[in-house]
Amino acid sequence: MSTADLLRGRGTAGLPPATPLNFAALQLPASPNTALLAPPGLTTQRHTTLPLLPVSLEAAWAALRMLGEGEPRCWKLAEWPELRQVQWVVRSRLANFPDIVVGQAVPLVGGAGIFLYSRSLIGYSDFGTNQRRMLAWRARLEDALRTR
Repeated sequence: MSTADLLRGRGTAGLPPATPLNFAALQLPASPNTALLAPPGLTTQRHTTLPLLPVSLEAAWAALRMLGEGEPRCWKLAEWPELRQVQWVVRSRLANFPDIVVGQAVPLVGGAGIFLYSRSLIGYSDFGTNQRRMLAWRARLEDALRTR
């Protein structure tokens, strides 16, 4: 898949087929164009910790699935309910650059854990876009779970 193909597509068009992400085997690239939020102790990769959510796994999954709804230039790419994993593509406003966002709810003792991973498909630096997105989506997730 060429960069031109990625940029020409709208929504999910032009992207390679989605496949589930194995967070246990995730190796972040050296480039600064990724951001990872993860439950404490479940990864050795650089990340922002998202503490245990004191809710059922089903409630966490339901809230996670809806995170991309209403986001500008965001489309659901794929969903694997049996893994409680969902992927979206978010395209930049000016250049149509695609970023992939992956979310997964996992069972933990006393509640649920959430992984959120956002990465650019093009370029080396994203000027902090993926990190800002992850923090905003985290806040929206926590708000959604508070109102349940």
